Amino acid sequence: MTNDVMLGSLYLLMAAMLVLGSLMSRREPFARLLKMALAWIVIFGAGFVLFSFRDNLAYVGARLKAEATGAPIVTSAGHEVRVPMSIDGHFWVNGLVNGHPVKFLIDSGATMTTIDRSVANEAGVAVSRQRDQLVKTGNGVIRVATGQADTLRIASIERADVGLHVADGDDMNVLGMNFLSSLDSWTVEGRWLVMRS
Repeated sequence: MTNDVMLGSLYLLMAAMLVLGSLMSRREPFARLLKMALAWIVIFGAGFVLFSFRDNLAYVGARLKAEATGAPIVTSAGHEVRVPMSIDGHFWVNGLVNGHPVKFLIDSGATMTTIDRSVANEAGVAVSRQRDQLVKTGNGVIRVATGQADTLRIASIERADVGLHVADGDDMNVLGMNFLSSLDSWTVEGRWLVMRS
């Protein structure tokens, strides 16, 4: 018998003795005693369930927070980030470009991570003076400059010297394949995008 089984059995035995002892000391009608016994069984059963799943309660809290706020879940080791699907059907994540907060749309159809010029200026991204590249997007063809971020961080995953496209007048920041392909793996599992580094 393992220690966990022994502890669980001891817990159940003590709970049963407490309930039976308290019921035997009362002189109540049988129906009322039965109702009290069932109430105690439910209380101790709930305690037993909480005790059994105590290690998973932190994940449940993180999952509820992620569903409510859209914040990603980071595993305790920090090697996995789970991003919940937004109500619009896309995956959005808050990141840091050179320490500056940026909200990204995760787009596996985008070759390069793209930020708008105002974000590039605020984050201190080195941007080429020439806007000489034409890039086809879902909204048509746009002209972009190239840039490079010293660091790009999504939750616990950070990459250095990340190449970027910098677009004028586009308030959409896109996390593209140049970041995703630097990961060990990324997958979509139901309503979650899972990034592993």
